Amino acid sequence: MADKLVTIAKFTDYSEADLARQLLDDFGIKSVVIGEKFGLPYPIPSEAKLQVFESQAKQAQEILESQESQERQEQ
Repeated sequence: MADKLVTIAKFTDYSEADLARQLLDDFGIKSVVIGEKFGLPYPIPSEAKLQVFESQAKQAQEILESQESQERQEQ
């Protein structure tokens, strides 16, 4: 049975979702960002969803939570 994609995080800004995608990629976890919408001449705000394969969801969430915790401590 194929591993399906699941949403592990939602963002109001596509660029934040893309940074999270890059972080996961650094840990060898493939992910995709869904929800980027463009209007002319400006982007239309929309919710961006970060998705990973279900088998890697727990590990990906732990990585994101660890990053958020680290950022809060640095403030």
